[in-house]
Amino acid sequence: MVARLADADAGVNELAEPYDVSVQAVSKHLKVLEEAGLVTRTREAQRRPVHLEAEVFDLMTKWIERYRRQAEERYRRLDDVLAEMDTEQNPAPTDRERGAS
Repeated sequence: MVARLADADAGVNELAEPYDVSVQAVSKHLKVLEEAGLVTRTREAQRRPVHLEAEVFDLMTKWIERYRRQAEERYRRLDDVLAEMDTEQNPAPTDRERGAS
């Protein structure tokens, strides 16, 4: 539904069409999105189109991206620590240990 709304505003019936769910189920889903501030509903005569608040998604995407970068940096640091621990526990053999003259 969100992908559909990214293309253009749509009514509840239009949003329910491609799915095997009731209009009531779609309305409940939209209510959750509306309460989260992700969609708004307007009134055009008897039609009540649903509008995706794209700027809210942009803010969410930026927030998620910031935390994704932080998590990746932490994993890189963890990889470095684990590699160092492995080197300390399993040092490379010296030439003498390898049998070189």
